[in-house]
Amino acid sequence: MDMESVQDLNGVLRPDFFHGYATAAAQIEGAWDKDGKGVSIWDTFGHTPGKVSDGSTADDAVRAYDLYREDVALMKAYGVNAYRFSLAWSRIIPLGGRNDPVNEQGIKYYSDLIDELLKHGITPFVTLFHWDIPQALEDRYGGMLNQDAYTPDFVRYARVCFERLGDRVQHWITYNEPGVYTLAGYAAGVHAPARSSFRERNAEGDSSTEPFTVAHTELVSHGHVSRMYRDEFQPHQKGTIGITLHGNWSEAWDEDDPRDQEAAERAREFEISWFADPVYKTGDYPASMRAQLGDRLPRFTEEESKLVLGSSEFYGMNSYTTFFMKHKTTPPDVNDHKGNVEIHDENQKGVPRGEESDTEWLRASPGGFRKLLNWIYDRYQMPIYVTENGTTAKGEVAPTPEVLDDKFRIRFFEGYVGNALARAVKEDGVDIRSYFAWTFTDNWGKLIISFLEPG
Repeated sequence: MDMESVQDLNGVLRPDFFHGYATAAAQIEGAWDKDGKGVSIWDTFGHTPGKVSDGSTADDAVRAYDLYREDVALMKAYGVNAYRFSLAWSRIIPLGGRNDPVNEQGIKYYSDLIDELLKHGITPFVTLFHWDIPQALEDRYGGMLNQDAYTPDFVRYARVCFERLGDRVQHWITYNEPGVYTLAGYAAGVHAPARSSFRERNAEGDSSTEPFTVAHTELVSHGHVSRMYRDEFQPHQKGTIGITLHGNWSEAWDEDDPRDQEAAERAREFEISWFADPVYKTGDYPASMRAQLGDRLPRFTEEESKLVLGSSEFYGMNSYTTFFMKHKTTPPDVNDHKGNVEIHDENQKGVPRGEESDTEWLRASPGGFRKLLNWIYDRYQMPIYVTENGTTAKGEVAPTPEVLDDKFRIRFFEGYVGNALARAVKEDGVDIRSYFAWTFTDNWGKLIISFLEPG
């Protein structure tokens, strides 16, 4: 990037802007059964032959459990001022339930990590759930498929975290990408807990209903935890709480065709507004989803709607790329979760959506990132914390010196942060308060969810 072209962006970010890295417990900690940790659904998934393409597990990952001090020292050397990480529920409450014992060694690990971060001037952003429900809860009652049983267990887990760690944590996130958890785990069946309608892949599940049931559980349980925090802990701990949602930019395949414009908007609503409208805008699901899904989409009770609306004090945003959307004239498949659209890598004029990475679905599309920042801010009028954004680079699995001289990532971050994000702040007036790169280290299971999977 021509540095002269971005000189006008110097100093545009707010003085208290947070910049750092994001990680997930299951992908970095290792120590999967150490010091009293219980089994999570990802432990089960990784230990089931045939579920992971290369046969690897997260048993060791990158040993963040043992090497957290070295990790924090590296972050400090990199100049970050914040670190977003998740807690492993089964490390804190091994069996997960409201009446199950707390594992003090698990609490101590996270307490020591937080102290180490603060000692180095790094602000912790803590995520309660990054896809790793305790296996015991899945076995007891089907996990999130059972909202009534699950919700008090999640609330109790959150309470323990607030009570034991909240004196030093000012930034809480309840769920990371609840939509990806549901689509990958219950629609496509390629992530834990591996349920779907596709019997060649999963023994159990119903892709036409279960993702929407699980999403509803996530939204309602998030609302309960948010209300508990704000009522009982926020007055003296003075922190903030919210949710992080996924979503890529959907662009019309033919920019001059109103049907493709509508298809792109519908895709954004199915992917993003599925969660964001209930939380930030209406207390209900988008009309486009109700029109397509009918009674397969749960209905909020009046109490649930009031609980969920306004339950996040910021917009946590994870985004990576852009897709082109073309309208369909055929009726939606019963297992469609995307708004009955065709998804393309090139638009009608043959323009590709971006430079390829080492991940099939992820291409560098900084222009789409800026458009998405504007779309989210215009629709929801909430301060945005960019909680994940990043890329893989071709050849990095077996890196050569040329790959390690990682000019692709340099271009990616210059385009997304040094241009798109900064211009969204300066020229578009979008309120953006953080940027967390995914991810800090190599981790187990890189960006593996394909948004082109069935469902």
